[in-house]
Amino acid sequence: MNEYSVRQSDRRQPWLSPLSFALIAVLSLAASAAQAQAAPEDRALAQRLQIEESLARVDRQLYAGYFRQAYARYPSIPAGTLESVAYVMSRWQHLRPQTVAYGEQHQHMPQAYGVMGLYHGEGFADQVGEGARLLGVPVARVQRDPLSNILAAAALLDRELRADGVNAKSPVEATRAALERYAGFARGQDKSAVQSHARASFAFDVLLAQDKGVNDRGIVVPERAVAFERAFDARTLVRLRAPFVRLDVARDRVEAGRLNSRQGDAFAIDPLSETLQAPVSAAADEKSTDYPPALWVASPYHHARTSYDSVTIHTMQGYYAGSISWFQNNPNSVSAHYLIRSSDGQITQMVRENRAAHHVGVHNNTTLGIEHEGFINNASWYTAAMYNASAALTRHFCATYSAISCASAFRGPAGSGINVLPTSVKVKGHQHYSSQTHTDPGINWDWARYYTLLNPGNPPGGGSVIDSFESTVGHFDTSPAYSGSTTGISTASLSERNCTTRKNGECSLRVLLKDDTASANAWAVRLLSASGNPASNANLTRANGKVGFWVYTGATGLSAAIGIDDSDGTERSLSRAIPADTWTYLEWSLTDDAQWDAWVGGANGAITAATVKLDAVWFYRDQTAFDVNLYLDDVQVKN
Repeated sequence: MNEYSVRQSDRRQPWLSPLSFALIAVLSLAASAAQAQAAPEDRALAQRLQIEESLARVDRQLYAGYFRQAYARYPSIPAGTLESVAYVMSRWQHLRPQTVAYGEQHQHMPQAYGVMGLYHGEGFADQVGEGARLLGVPVARVQRDPLSNILAAAALLDRELRADGVNAKSPVEATRAALERYAGFARGQDKSAVQSHARASFAFDVLLAQDKGVNDRGIVVPERAVAFERAFDARTLVRLRAPFVRLDVARDRVEAGRLNSRQGDAFAIDPLSETLQAPVSAAADEKSTDYPPALWVASPYHHARTSYDSVTIHTMQGYYAGSISWFQNNPNSVSAHYLIRSSDGQITQMVRENRAAHHVGVHNNTTLGIEHEGFINNASWYTAAMYNASAALTRHFCATYSAISCASAFRGPAGSGINVLPTSVKVKGHQHYSSQTHTDPGINWDWARYYTLLNPGNPPGGGSVIDSFESTVGHFDTSPAYSGSTTGISTASLSERNCTTRKNGECSLRVLLKDDTASANAWAVRLLSASGNPASNANLTRANGKVGFWVYTGATGLSAAIGIDDSDGTERSLSRAIPADTWTYLEWSLTDDAQWDAWVGGANGAITAATVKLDAVWFYRDQTAFDVNLYLDDVQVKN
């Protein structure tokens, strides 16, 4: 929400070599040449993003070395923890907030500094000051120098871990309590249930990053299995993973379903996501009546609205869990209707749609606000899962309120300043309203992409693309060995964005399959969409007819299928052979019952619901000791 005035030149650290700058200049010229046939605004955005990405890659190589230095200095910290915290807090970007004279201060979120996103007071803990004290260095050094910032975070975390008797050999889930205390939300470590929930959400995100692993554009978080049931008790796990939670501020109580009722506790394993859940029957009667996919966390900051006229797109300049905490208790009464998490598109509602949230000044009475996790100067926060979840929410607004039309959404070039748009544009950014000083969502928000998601059409090739893998791994952000349904392959298997082999655009998704030497089973690989969280999967309209993807492999004997979450469970398609050494488009009809078999959850072997979700892509092969590489591109639906 607040502008971080980071000019491109400001990101060039003094320790970058002249060779690095020369490389960046060459990449800039290459980007310009590659985009020569695009529209001017598209060329400018593409060139800017490629330069930013080139700088980030150089930075991240240095950060990896700094993490190694931190582990050597603080050996009690389990490997992978610091990288995971940095991923959750900054996506490995060195944050440099600057004081800006705003005409309107009510949206001034606590600022975070450096690779580790350390807070410096302003409503949250003073992690910068305390970390500097532990290191014996000036505060300014922790704010400005990436190595000192990482060491300061390591010192703070080391102190908490040692207090719990945790060391590098401890199970990773043993870090949970220390991570919660480290989080820095709410000055004085507020012990309320609401703030405890925010800190638990932070710890869950850090552990989840390690459980899934990250290997994307120089960001590497080693994959490490986490026994979540050992890190959190059953009630907390339900709250963190359930499709609905309720935070009762007045009575300082956190509930999921009927966990606190006299009927006793009841838990179940969801067969689709394979996660611990509250029973559907218990939670359903307490879900949000506005937008059921969202979690409900009430903010006290709202007032009566006058009409429903528009949708405002924001960037938090902060983090999902931290914003939940801030919108619960802040000195300026800041709030928003909905918040969306970057990693998987999870949505939290904090103000009812029939009330005005406090997010866009004089326009609060007429607009609905969506906050997106991340920072405006780092495009990597804007994931496919976030775009898809946000667009689905905005389509809900368009379908519910007659004055808001998705066809009237802004679709022009992204910008870094104030650009007031006419009132006839009904879906636009904070920076597009009059009487504003904030410039979110900023230069990296892809308005053309968002417009297409709001108004699905047919791009060249005849399909509406769900995941193109051009900037992120999209929905497929887990390793192929993550699902309990997968057999025959090793946990060393991986999926990652790849920009050397592709069918369309610049990048694809590489899936590396390694044999499980302890098993003689044939391979059956379930590559989960959206981390196995059904609520975050891509929506498909049965009337669209067909769903498919491009696939390439140099191996023989492989076949593929897809799974669809239907209203009565998951249906799995018939498999289709994958020819070797050629890009092949495989697709399945959503309306042809003969192409589907029942899998789990009471499925009947036919796609029957009007709207369904993509569960997974399946791969099959006879057992082999050889590594197999597959490449996916342009997962899409067709009319």
